[in-house]
Amino acid sequence: MAVSFHFDHVADFLPERAEEILRAVPALPGVFALCGAREGDEPYLTRTADLRRRMRRLLAPPESQSRRLNLREKVARIEYSVTGSEFESALTLYHAAAAEFGYAAARRRLKLHTPYFLRLTMENAHPRLYTTNRLTRRGLAHLYGPFPSRTAAERYADAVLDLFKLRRCWEDLEPYPGHPGCVYGEMKKCMEPCKQACSPDEYAAEAGRVKAFFETGGESLLAEVGAERERASAEMEFERAAALHAQWQKVKAAAALADWLVRPVPELEAVIVQKAAQEDDEGENAAVFLLEGGYIAGPERLSTLGVRAVKEQTSVGSSLFAQPLMLQAVPLEGAAVAPDDSPEERARAVIERLKAKVGAAGNPAPDLAVLSDHLSLLRRWYYRPEKQRVGEIFLPNADGGWPVRRILRGAARMVLGEPKAMAETGRDLAKEAAVRILHEGRGEVERVVPVVGKRERKDG
Repeated sequence: MAVSFHFDHVADFLPERAEEILRAVPALPGVFALCGAREGDEPYLTRTADLRRRMRRLLAPPESQSRRLNLREKVARIEYSVTGSEFESALTLYHAAAAEFGYAAARRRLKLHTPYFLRLTMENAHPRLYTTNRLTRRGLAHLYGPFPSRTAAERYADAVLDLFKLRRCWEDLEPYPGHPGCVYGEMKKCMEPCKQACSPDEYAAEAGRVKAFFETGGESLLAEVGAERERASAEMEFERAAALHAQWQKVKAAAALADWLVRPVPELEAVIVQKAAQEDDEGENAAVFLLEGGYIAGPERLSTLGVRAVKEQTSVGSSLFAQPLMLQAVPLEGAAVAPDDSPEERARAVIERLKAKVGAAGNPAPDLAVLSDHLSLLRRWYYRPEKQRVGEIFLPNADGGWPVRRILRGAARMVLGEPKAMAETGRDLAKEAAVRILHEGRGEVERVVPVVGKRERKDG
């Protein structure tokens, strides 16, 4: 998956005009390269939280007796791109390093390592499950992950294997009745295909159940055990129902060990929403990335115009104000409004543009090294502690569509921040504001003024 990368801004650098040139560089996060005058010179490439300050440190006149790196006399050109988030900075730096030094050097510079996955060898006559961090075209469809670490992958694999009777041995089996077997067979945790204790079809059916468990996040086995439990209860076999309930809880605990992102690599699809770069931005755009088949494309800017993020707290207890609201202008009579003016249409258009950018992600022969790098960048961002992970991720719906409104709310939160609480409205005052008591006799009307909380008498 080749990437052609170009920085957004390029400027020639002259030492005598350093202050003027650096003053034009924004004091914003980004990625930059300092290029030498001679062809073949290796550029200084890095990311920073403040482009102007970092370049000034490298290009300002050196202080006497200072040991700080100074490139003032060696740089002929500066190139940079402003970014809106650490996730975008990491992806931009990777593309820039790959374009300048090649993918192998970019991988080494960014210290990218393939995440760990679970591999189910369905192509084997006797499938087995194991952890691996090697990607192969042959087994890509049966790789489940990514996991945050090898330990997490092994813990999940052990929990799943305890629910089934799949073999755990590593050898290429040549079954025969006199095979010595292993301890898992003695504990009845294996179907013992090595001893021909089961038919090939029976073992294949068990492997199919394991595959279904991974593809459904454990829901297939939960439904199976749950149905048996309900049937046992209906037949008043309460001891069996209690055992099945314990089994159901065990399945639930095993499924909880895998994050919701864990799925077959070709089915890794998600929309990632981050803060957009602030340069020349009116402050209403979010940066959207698309994860498809393990590849990351983006960013594309998504306008949040028409989406309002507030959190109005009221003692009435209504949940209508708990999330950002979708606003859309009501056209005057006879006015023409373009169909893509709605926030939902803008979001769908952004996702379609990102799908077109992915390109080679759907290639039957993907570049596994680049795929590994993208998955490593994804794991590095996603498996951070939740308080340290900036941005939001959205998986597709069960029907394959995207949760467009949730994506728009996430974009609004990125642009405007978390919803702020508005002033509370008293429940009693809210009720009184809706009540008008007409008095007979003198024809007086008692009107309630909820703002000041007082009653005003009006003679009529």
